[in-house]
Amino acid sequence: MKVTIVGAGAVGASCAEYIAIKNFASEVVILDIKEGFAEGKAMDLMQCASLNKFDTQITGSTSDYSKTAGSEVAVITSGIPRKPGMTREELIGINAGIVKEVCGNLLKHSPNAIIIVVSNPMDTMAFLAHKVTGLPKNKVIGMGGALDSARFKFRLAEALGCPQSDVDGMVIGGHSDKGMVPLIEKAARNSVKVSEFLSAERMQEVVEATKVGGATLTGLLGTSAWYAPGAAVSAMVQAIAQDAQKIFPCSALLDGEYGISGISIGVPCVLGKNGIERIVEVSLSDAEKTKLTESAEGVKKTNSLLDGVLA
Repeated sequence: MKVTIVGAGAVGASCAEYIAIKNFASEVVILDIKEGFAEGKAMDLMQCASLNKFDTQITGSTSDYSKTAGSEVAVITSGIPRKPGMTREELIGINAGIVKEVCGNLLKHSPNAIIIVVSNPMDTMAFLAHKVTGLPKNKVIGMGGALDSARFKFRLAEALGCPQSDVDGMVIGGHSDKGMVPLIEKAARNSVKVSEFLSAERMQEVVEATKVGGATLTGLLGTSAWYAPGAAVSAMVQAIAQDAQKIFPCSALLDGEYGISGISIGVPCVLGKNGIERIVEVSLSDAEKTKLTESAEGVKKTNSLLDGVLA
């Protein structure tokens, strides 16, 4: 499999590194607008190949999309990252124009590619990618839910005092501090509901810590996180490459599922060789349904800011 990653920043480079180390792709192309930057990242990563024992070929390119031709998966990480105090929604003005241009350039050379969107505000950028490419709904996927769920599991394991491998949990809804819906009622430790171990107050603390997971890291780092986002993308790409039929919460264009239509928002999806193989509709409590509906309204409000880009 050939994979293109647009954006050679910290997230893009981490994604390329994890894909290479997992050794399931034959080639990864990193592309960036900064002269020599992607080439340098690619060379640095290739000098890890003998040490990390991978055979994936990593190449870099400065804005030459012809090098991406024939990619089966394209990951869009390009755009400005968050700074402390910024919301993901505040990035829309600049990042929308970038994502629109990137999508057009990618499809000129890889018309059959599955696109994974990382750029923020992620649900709105995934919706934009659908609109400007006209691709079927299974071929544009937003990464957010996979990352948010990983952060949820981290917080759950922290509260339970157990290994993360013991924990299962999922976050649906919008990839925003207010829009996330951690399904705490369904979270479990080795199939035992976490409510058997944690108080209602502690469970709510886990939910709130999960929702501000990105903002917490931005405050500590001075910019957006990169290791976990890169790992989340690489796991999704691997599921597609290996036709794993694995469930990830990710942003998908809905057409009536969960009573929502016309927006991309985080829901459980089975990922395989065709991208989103199917959307899984899990049973939600009344409270969860209400929160998901509120989250969808927030995404719609952000999407309305795209009018100028889509005109």
